[in-house]
Amino acid sequence: MTTDTPARLLTLLSLLQTPREWPGGELAGRLGVSRRTVRRDIDRLRELGYPVQATKGADGGYRLVAGKAMPPLVLDDEEAVAIAVGLRAGAGHAVEGLDEASVRALAKLEQVLPGRLRHRVTTLQAATTPLTSGDGPSIAPETLTVMACAAAGHERLRFAYRAADGTESRRLTEPYRLVSTGRRWYLVAYDIDRDDWRTFRVDRVSEPFATGARFVPRELPTGNAAEYLRQSMQRQQETYDFEVTFAAPADFVAARLPKWLGTPEPLDDNSCRLRGSVGDAVQWVAFRLALPECDFV
Repeated sequence: MTTDTPARLLTLLSLLQTPREWPGGELAGRLGVSRRTVRRDIDRLRELGYPVQATKGADGGYRLVAGKAMPPLVLDDEEAVAIAVGLRAGAGHAVEGLDEASVRALAKLEQVLPGRLRHRVTTLQAATTPLTSGDGPSIAPETLTVMACAAAGHERLRFAYRAADGTESRRLTEPYRLVSTGRRWYLVAYDIDRDDWRTFRVDRVSEPFATGARFVPRELPTGNAAEYLRQSMQRQQETYDFEVTFAAPADFVAARLPKWLGTPEPLDDNSCRLRGSVGDAVQWVAFRLALPECDFV
């Protein structure tokens, strides 16, 4: 019989997270306790916020259902490794839609992974190669997780940085947010030595480490990290206006172009025009305009 209540509750929770209904007698047998103890343990889980549903009958069953909040999950070794590998694979490339919340999740998971599982995650990732679009630099997931933890914990961050012209420097910052543009990750942070806000391309960062020194977050000038990054990029980059005529219907072209390029205007049933401006390399924009695979001018 299991007398360690916390351990028994964790075992019970792990069983209930399997998508099936568990008869009370089967749970009692698995845990080595009486059905009455199972009922008490179910009540304890409910008090902790886990929505356990019970069904009536000769041998009433229990299942975990969706609730209003997200209580802590209990993962076995294989599940933890699978989730960590998936998050690391995604975090290594600035995948559109993968925001800072995903990186924070990876940071939290890796923080509690036992050494044996962390080694399995690293080994598995090193032995696999993701097929990506190739238009964004890859980043070590450890770099992102260190930055995310420092930003979330309001801890000063030091790192080496290589500027666009190749100049290298050491930076001491108060990290504010990580921002993904779809191709790249950027860190918005207050630069202590320069006494001003700065944005840093994460693929140019190396040797990041949290110093342990806490800080009170400053107020960002724009109030929003994504907006601050957008304004910063506009100041730093040349802007190119473009006008393109595609030999294809507007809806066909729109479905194959990134939305941030703009919305094509139909000229007739078989052609459309796209106007806009970008602050990026002309060659990269030309590559994007070729995605619809139709003639254009």
